[in-house]
Amino acid sequence: MSNPADTAAADPIPECPHCQKPMPLCICDSVTPIENRLSLLILQHPQEQDRALGTARLLARHFADATVRVGLSWPSLSKALGRPVENASHWAVLYLGSARAADLEAKGEIVALNRKGEVAENQRAILGKLEGVVLLDGTWSQAKALWWRNPWMLKCQRVILNPAHPSRYGRLRKEPRSDGLSTIEAAATILAGLERRPDIADTLHASFDRLLTRYREVQAEMPELAPKPAPKGRRRDFRRRKRA
Repeated sequence: MSNPADTAAADPIPECPHCQKPMPLCICDSVTPIENRLSLLILQHPQEQDRALGTARLLARHFADATVRVGLSWPSLSKALGRPVENASHWAVLYLGSARAADLEAKGEIVALNRKGEVAENQRAILGKLEGVVLLDGTWSQAKALWWRNPWMLKCQRVILNPAHPSRYGRLRKEPRSDGLSTIEAAATILAGLERRPDIADTLHASFDRLLTRYREVQAEMPELAPKPAPKGRRRDFRRRKRA
């Protein structure tokens, strides 16, 4: 005869319908709305499985003009976004790839690259005309797959980050590169910088800090919420970054 306690323990943990996190980790009730000038499109690789520490949907909860799409490829930016886009070159795609701002001797936290992967000239003019940002949510290899499977991204303006501080993940997730951020941290850097609004970064960082604090509080009692071990060479978001 089965033990009711064992049956209850095997039941899946309910998840939030909004952020899709396990309910013990949901912080949707504390999300502060942000009015954004730049549109935000988050493309999440379908194999991105980190429900506990991922940040893509939590990030989108902050903005009215934010879209999350799960998949591998879309015919165009307009199809991915779900509405017409007149000029894809006025959208930035945050994709680090092998480019490192330090190696390129780039200045500033947001760096626009040309088609050759070099620092573009007229940084202020390029970044000033942007109307939206595309973030790739997944591991290093997943972000690379999204980049190569969507050739329309080459019509957009590629940017990389040169963050002033490492990811807040700390020991919860080790990043192989100093510019590897969660998706919500990457958005905080790029949106706050492009819109010249430090309050955006403050709000998103505070939300991420609440998530990390909540995770640390429940992980000892609910080890099933711990993310699966990452494959060798994995990074988050742009990792990532991602973020989560």
